[in-house]
Amino acid sequence: MGDKRNYTTDQVKALQGSVKVESTLAKIGAKRLRKLLETESYIKTFGAYNGQQAVQHVKAGLKAIYVSGWQVAAAANSNNEVYPDQSLYSVDSVPNAVRNINNAFRRQDQIQVQEGEEGFYFAPIIADAEAGFGGALNAYELARNLIEAGASAVHYEDQLSAEKKCGHLGGKVLISTSQAIRNLNAARLAADVAETDTLIIARTDAEAARLLLTDVDEIDRKFMTGDRTSEGFYQISGGLEMGCERGQAFAEYADLVWCETSKPCLKDAKRFADAVRGAYPEQLLAYNCSPSFNWKQHIPSEDELVQFQEELGKMGFKFQFITLAGFHTTNFAVFDFAREYKKNGMLAFSQLQQKELDYQQHGFTTVKHQAEVGVGYFDAISQTVGAGSVAALADSTETEQFS
Repeated sequence: MGDKRNYTTDQVKALQGSVKVESTLAKIGAKRLRKLLETESYIKTFGAYNGQQAVQHVKAGLKAIYVSGWQVAAAANSNNEVYPDQSLYSVDSVPNAVRNINNAFRRQDQIQVQEGEEGFYFAPIIADAEAGFGGALNAYELARNLIEAGASAVHYEDQLSAEKKCGHLGGKVLISTSQAIRNLNAARLAADVAETDTLIIARTDAEAARLLLTDVDEIDRKFMTGDRTSEGFYQISGGLEMGCERGQAFAEYADLVWCETSKPCLKDAKRFADAVRGAYPEQLLAYNCSPSFNWKQHIPSEDELVQFQEELGKMGFKFQFITLAGFHTTNFAVFDFAREYKKNGMLAFSQLQQKELDYQQHGFTTVKHQAEVGVGYFDAISQTVGAGSVAALADSTETEQFS
């Protein structure tokens, strides 16, 4: 796990100011995530873009949360817009999504403790910082805001932020290797100034990128074709070899390294793992089990699909995630219910409700939606201040019909 810093302790202290802000949730989450990486063969999760989704992750047994910039762009940005994954939304959007998730965790924790149960598990949150929304200063500020929102880890990709694209779209422009390292270093600096052990994850899009911003770095030049675009970008061959070289370069500065790929392929994954871990044997890796892949087409065998993540784990891919599964599962669930409701009316909802009741045995609690959002907790506040006569849950239909 790389932790190289191109700055001194004295420089960090000079940036801290006189008042120390305790980033409690970020500290707890980073400690928890590092422990998971040490003790688990691998951690798997999928993208959540709001607090209710993340709560269901935890109640179903997942141990970490991933906040995808793609999903925030599509469904949870501060602009209240629907955007493609091209860094079009306001820079505060992912920090706000992280804050929303932590607030949902806090409410669940308050509810459970007030009811005499153990506290809720605050799953560590890995947040997408995209291409940093600018240069090193922008990368620093975004990391700072994500830490203040309670993120446990942040990841940065080596694309030009002004032309940023989803890793599975065309038109990606890489920044120089040295600039990408400066962005990683800036994120680490933000964590050091905040005195958090935030994990820094480096992603390279070199495998599928075909454009480069500048020829300043020798490491990048051998992949240049000699041609330039009308916008002035250098054309490159890209490919997995370039991804491997950038992965090695980033490993010194990043706790985990990730190469965005165009298909799910254990052979390619091993090639990347061998290249990076050949140079840095203890380096941890991350893998995007992307919904942009047609999984059945690439891996027809159900047994191989079941084993896919375990095989990745053996190679050192300790953090594995389906970036957009929150978007896909939510949209499909709503579409499926809407279709049934159109056809069968209230029978459709009754059948859904029966599934909810049955799933209580697995830890699902949303069927009691009033309790889920904290009516009982706020009743306790009412009683504490002497306003118990207006408590809400005791005489509710939920208490009467769903006890």
